[in-house]
Amino acid sequence: MGTITDPARELESKMEVLRDLEGRVGELMELHERKRDLWLPSDLLGPEPDADPDEFQAQLRARAQGIPDHARAALALNLLTEEGLPHFHRLLAVYLGDESFWRLWNNLWTAEEDRHGQVLHDYARDTRLFDQRKIEEMQFEYLRRGFHPAWDRDPYRVFAYTTVQERATQFSHSETGKIVGEYEPRLGEVLSQVAKDEARHYAFYRTVFEEILKRDPDQALHSASFILPAIDMPGITIPGFKDLAEVIRRSGIYGPRDYLRIVQEQIRYWKIDSLDGLGELGRKAQEKIMEIPSRLRRIAELMETRTRAKTFSFEVVFNREFAME
Repeated sequence: MGTITDPARELESKMEVLRDLEGRVGELMELHERKRDLWLPSDLLGPEPDADPDEFQAQLRARAQGIPDHARAALALNLLTEEGLPHFHRLLAVYLGDESFWRLWNNLWTAEEDRHGQVLHDYARDTRLFDQRKIEEMQFEYLRRGFHPAWDRDPYRVFAYTTVQERATQFSHSETGKIVGEYEPRLGEVLSQVAKDEARHYAFYRTVFEEILKRDPDQALHSASFILPAIDMPGITIPGFKDLAEVIRRSGIYGPRDYLRIVQEQIRYWKIDSLDGLGELGRKAQEKIMEIPSRLRRIAELMETRTRAKTFSFEVVFNREFAME
């Protein structure tokens, strides 16, 4: 497809591409469900059949007491981010329509993602990991503020975003799980399961965008060139997000170098450097995307050189102060 200057025509051409993808989406859904074993929160948080439920809960709570406060802060951000799922259902449903495989995927994805917030919320409540009233206040304010990104009117940008966002979320859950697993193995297992889900969702969205690239490379690259330089995570409107994200970065869970890796992965997988036959719009976007890794590397180096020791405290983690390098 060539360059389209009329916004309405451009959107309709992109919707045509998505409609053309419906058969492929059906195949990807079948593959997705065949590869995963469905788990539910009670499977991960319940006692063994012959165990005493009260004793199990007491042991769970006792082990959770050893989780350090910086890891609790990371868990609070992970939990609240997952609780923001309704925003993403809305963003996807705007474009995917209501009579297609896209609807089926959006509903399946929502059902799978909903368990993530539920299992983390249940764990936190049962173990008294946070100030429960405060985590609920933060959740309310987050959902009330909503999530209205600048890219939400372009379906191609939606899929470029969900690709890198799912990968970043996978990183965050996986690395947080490694830290807390040293203190509380059950929570480590929970986060490992959540991270595996995110990896499968990432694979789905990455393949969808690959298919879009095959059908409409100029517009697809143009859309990706607006997403890949930097993304706001879906939890950006959470109260205290900036400091919580800073704790996650300093903990080695997720930061600029991880995002650099994610962008490099997509450039390789989508073979952006070797795409040819592009129009002027696509070539300019290709050049812009290929320059992103060096820019991200400079940003990471600058942040690392400027980082100094800092003390944090969060109401949700009982206002206890902790220092981080």
